[in-house]
This record gives sequence, C-alpha cells and structure tokens, in this order.
Amino acid sequence: MKRSMFYIAVGLILSLTFFSSCGEKKRKDGRTDTPTSGTIKFASDESFSPFIEEELKNYQYKYPQTHLIPVYTDDNTGMQMLLDLKVNLFFTSHILEEGEDAILRGKGPIPSVFPIGYDGIAFIVNNGNPDSLITVDNVKRVLTGQIKKWNELNSKSSIGDIEVVFDNKASATLRFVVDSILGGKDIKSDNVVAAKNSKAVIDYVHKTPNAIGVIGSNWLNDKRDTTNITFNKDVRVMYVSKADRAVLSDSWQPYQYYLLNGNYPFVRTIYAIVADPHKALPWAFANYISNPIGQKIMLKTGLLPYRGDITLRQVEVKSE
Repeated sequence: MKRSMFYIAVGLILSLTFFSSCGEKKRKDGRTDTPTSGTIKFASDESFSPFIEEELKNYQYKYPQTHLIPVYTDDNTGMQMLLDLKVNLFFTSHILEEGEDAILRGKGPIPSVFPIGYDGIAFIVNNGNPDSLITVDNVKRVLTGQIKKWNELNSKSSIGDIEVVFDNKASATLRFVVDSILGGKDIKSDNVVAAKNSKAVIDYVHKTPNAIGVIGSNWLNDKRDTTNITFNKDVRVMYVSKADRAVLSDSWQPYQYYLLNGNYPFVRTIYAIVADPHKALPWAFANYISNPIGQKIMLKTGLLPYRGDITLRQVEVKSE
C-alpha cells in the first residue's frame, strides 16, 4: 500500500544576542569561561545525547576556544548535579519542581527554564516480530502488567512472554512514562528490564524476539536520510493508535510531522535548565540551541524544533 508521509523543513526567523563579553577575570567560584571561550561541564539525560553531540560539534567549530564536556547520565543524577552547582546547565524533559527552584535560588543563581524541542517516546520490537501495531490502552496495560503475553495482543502470536526494556531505572524516558502515560502510577510489570543506556535498548531488542523497547525517538533516526522518514533498520518501530483497535490507517510512528500535528500520542518536551549567575558559556550554549542554527541542527537529528516557521513537504512511501 502507499501511505503519504511528510518531512519537515524549518525556516527559523529568531534572533537573540547573548554573546556579550563576560571578560576573562577569574570569579570567586573559579570560573573563567565566557560565551565564546573556556571549559565547562554540563549534564544531560543520556536519552538526548545524539542531538546534543551534533549541537556540540557545531558550536565548538564556530567557537574553537570553547570546550564543553557533556556528562550523560540519568535524570536524577543530572538534576542533583545542577542543584549542587557541579554544573550550570542540564538538559531534561521536565521543568524544575518548586523545591528544586527554591534550592537554586537559595544558592544564588536564578534558574532559567526554556523548551528547545520535542521528541517522541518510541516503542520498538524485534525485526522478526510481525506485531507492530498497538493501541495507547494496550501500551498502558503492558506497562502495568495487565498484559504479559504477545498472544494477548494478537491471538495468532506464538512469541511468548512480553519483555519490556527501558534505558535506565532513573531516566527521563521512564519518568515520562510514569508521569505522562501512566498518570503517576508506578510500572508494576514483573517483566521489565533496565538496560545501561539507549543504545543497549536497541541492541537488546535486536537480539531478543519477545522484547519491547521504550526509547527516545531521536535514537532511531537514520542519518543517511535527510528527510528524516527512515528509522534504524536493526529494529521495527511500532505504530501507535489512539483508537480502541489499532489498524495501519489510524496508527502512527514518531515522525516529526506526527509529533507536530498530534497524531502520535507520546510526545515530550525537551528543556534546557540554566543556573548560570555569570551568563557565560552554559547560558550561551543553551541559547545557541534555541536559536536558528541550533534549531536547524535539531531538525536534522530527527527531532521537532521548538521554534521556527514550519514548511511541510509531502512524499509517497510504499509499505508492504
């Protein structure tokens, strides 16, 4: 069958000036960085590392006197590093809680939280698994342990037990699932596996016929396809439907267009949280991502930029 697909071109019209010199004078906290020079560490939830790496590469090429060292970690650890002011920048998928905001303000820097883009929470299965359609309700039932076998989703399936694989026990992906998909309810399924990171989720699903992996969609982008309509060939990306019964015509994968128009149900916002009293390199890098060049880079990694004029282009994709 043929199915219309869309890829997104973004024309960004924003401008923001933030590269005012902060000087080279050493401050009380020991930092000497400016918006265009110096060395800093920053933290990010590991699930966002693909697009962060692209942003870093371009920023440091433009400003060769900068050296930004990413610490890719779980959501809890990254937030604690920010609260302890071991870093002044953290990328995550939620805003500051009231108590976290108060802690930072009590230590001096007034935190700034702003959205920079969107990704989808994708569900992936083994290439040998013919079941690639699932409803939102059945996603919830699998995660809460109400459905434990593949034949409960498809009576013809002979694969056996369902094994759910996450990237990390304290990741932003797991937090989104609990908060936004399950409405704050804990995952109760006894067949949940925690891999070390997002790449390990893909590898596990690739080797495990009965697994469902839960992963940020930016990990699935095929960099060879500039239209961003091709996913990683090592796994199958499930189509998710909001209807009572999933059929291909009303089920969607986490492509940029379906994140934009609301067809894909599991979309999370990516935030930069900056607690930088000097408005130096941490602040400059975060703002670079939210400005035209940074937003175009985000687009190329398969994510949906937060800002910009969206242009849609239609292509025809044949699927069996």
